[in-house]
Amino acid sequence: MNATEAGTVDLLAKLNVASKFGPAGQLVGFVTREEYKNVASALYSDGFVTCSDLCAVDYLTYPERKLPTGIDQERFEIVVNLLDVAGRRRVRLRVQVPGVPPSIDSLFDIYPGVEAMEREGFDMFGIIFDGHPDLTRILMPEDWEGHPLRKDYAVGSVPVQFKEAGVRPGDEIHTGQNRQARLELASDAASTKGQGTVDRILGRIGRKSKASSPKASSPKASSPKETGSE
Repeated sequence: MNATEAGTVDLLAKLNVASKFGPAGQLVGFVTREEYKNVASALYSDGFVTCSDLCAVDYLTYPERKLPTGIDQERFEIVVNLLDVAGRRRVRLRVQVPGVPPSIDSLFDIYPGVEAMEREGFDMFGIIFDGHPDLTRILMPEDWEGHPLRKDYAVGSVPVQFKEAGVRPGDEIHTGQNRQARLELASDAASTKGQGTVDRILGRIGRKSKASSPKASSPKASSPKETGSE
């Protein structure tokens, strides 16, 4: 640990944030949800003026992860990467977010660049970022039901163009449209496309056969001298 990293560790300690160095050597701070925004503001004042990434994680199927003493495990986790470009420093914050209610303060007032990142966390995981100026979906349609990156979200499927393909049980997805109707349309389109492909191939074969076959010799026209009477 160099002097620059030591300074960041001391700052986190003053903020009562447990920290450690991860496998890649990056400093990681474990922040409580209540102190999340205050810690981010203090780091910004210390030179961490860039938020390079903010994402959510669903630990529904992995509750045994190791966390420092005093940090209670929750279903969700917000992971934030902050940069001090001038000081060549990087720190990652990990914040536990409960499943009910899945809410946490927005960092928009400190890092306006998180606007789209927090919207993605809401769209994909259903996490509410309190204080966000426009917390709407960003990837899925507005009328989409559910949050696709949650571990308990049903796995969907995409219709394929194979003749014997069917719909697996439990593959229903929420699109507001009739799935069976879409499958039938996809099947009809595939059939029409396949027949068109066959027709084009047969047409090329036919043209190639005609081009390679020897041309029939046309009868030689007789000259007026040959046809003249003797």
